[in-house]
Amino acid sequence: MAKTDEKTDDTKTGERTGAAETTLGYEQARDELVEVVRRLEAGGTSLEESLALWERGEELATVCRHWLEGARARLDAALAQSPDGAGAAESGDEG
Repeated sequence: MAKTDEKTDDTKTGERTGAAETTLGYEQARDELVEVVRRLEAGGTSLEESLALWERGEELATVCRHWLEGARARLDAALAQSPDGAGAAESGDEG
């Protein structure tokens, strides 16, 4: 079983690959994802490099989604505890 805290460098794409993505903050993951998308849209890369970029983009999107889901859970919990926000959190109209 592979270690989940290893990172490797892909010398062809210049992108970090591997696990330990939870060490990336939301903003870092989002910014890197934007760069990956920019490079894919620009074209001019080999199929192998494009696939590596796509895979990295998927990893980064997962990291961003994880952060956003966690933020939403914290917000929902805070609203549920607030006397003013209890109705909004229960209605389900917020998301």
